[in-house]
Amino acid sequence: MTFCFYTPTGTPDDAPASTCGDTSGQFSEGFLATSSTAGPWAPGAQHGGPPAGLLLRAIERLPEAADRVVGRFTMELLGPVPVGPLVSSARLERPGRSVAMASSVLHDPVAGRDVASARAWLFPRGTGPGEVGPAPGHGPASGVRRDTPGSWLGGYTDAVEWRWVSGSVTEAGPGVVWMRAPDLVEGEETSPLARLMTCIDSASGASAALDVREWGFLNTELTVHVLREPVGEWVCLDAETHLGPGSVGIATSTAYDELGPVARSSQALLVVPR
Repeated sequence: MTFCFYTPTGTPDDAPASTCGDTSGQFSEGFLATSSTAGPWAPGAQHGGPPAGLLLRAIERLPEAADRVVGRFTMELLGPVPVGPLVSSARLERPGRSVAMASSVLHDPVAGRDVASARAWLFPRGTGPGEVGPAPGHGPASGVRRDTPGSWLGGYTDAVEWRWVSGSVTEAGPGVVWMRAPDLVEGEETSPLARLMTCIDSASGASAALDVREWGFLNTELTVHVLREPVGEWVCLDAETHLGPGSVGIATSTAYDELGPVARSSQALLVVPR
C-alpha cells in the first residue's frame, strides 16, 4: 500500500502539557496527519480509526507495556481531531505486578487542547486454557467491493480496503466486512493491535441502522475488549447498531481474523438528523 495515516515529526522540544491530568513520567511524539485520516463528512476532521490506532501505539511504546497485552482499551473523543499536526503522549497510570493501567492523549498544538484520550488495562503475557477459534468460515476473498455514499468524502474510506460479506454502508442493518488498513505511521511496521484499532471504530458505519444521507451517528467513545492479538493484515467486523427512542444509539461488533474472534467493541452514538 502507498498510503499511511501519519508521518512522524520528531519529539517536540516544548510539548504542551496535557489538560487531562498529571503528566509526570510521560513521553511525547509529534505527528502530521495525512489526508488519508480524513472522515467522510469534513476534509479537516479525522475518522475515529486512525486516532484510536495512534493512542494505542503510544501505550504500547511505554516500557511497562513491553511484556504485557492489552485486555481493554477505551478511547474518548473530546472533539474533532484535526487533519494536521498532533502531539501524542502516554504515561503509566497504575503500576502493578499482575495488571497495570496506562493512558495516552492526542493534543492539538494549534488549538492548544487535547482532542482524544485513551486508557488501557495491561495484562501479563502468557499461555492460558483457551484455544484460538472457531474460524469465521469466510475470508477477504469471500467479500466484494461496494460503493460508498456519493455524499461521502474520500480520505479514510479510500485508504482502507473493504470486502463486504453482507450489508454495506448504503444498506440499513447489520454488516460483515473485512478491512485492511494502511500503515499507521510512515516508515514503521504497524503492531497487530494498532491495526485492529484503526479498523474497529468503523463498526457504527458498517452497521448503519439509518439512511446515512438523512441521519448522523457520531460516536463519542470506543471501548474494545481484546481476547488476543490478531494475526495478519485483514480484520473482519461483524457489526450491528441498536437505536434508542432518543438521541442515543449503541454500535457493537465482534472482530475476527482468519483464525477466529479477537475482540468485541461497543460505541455510544449521538444520533441526530442532518
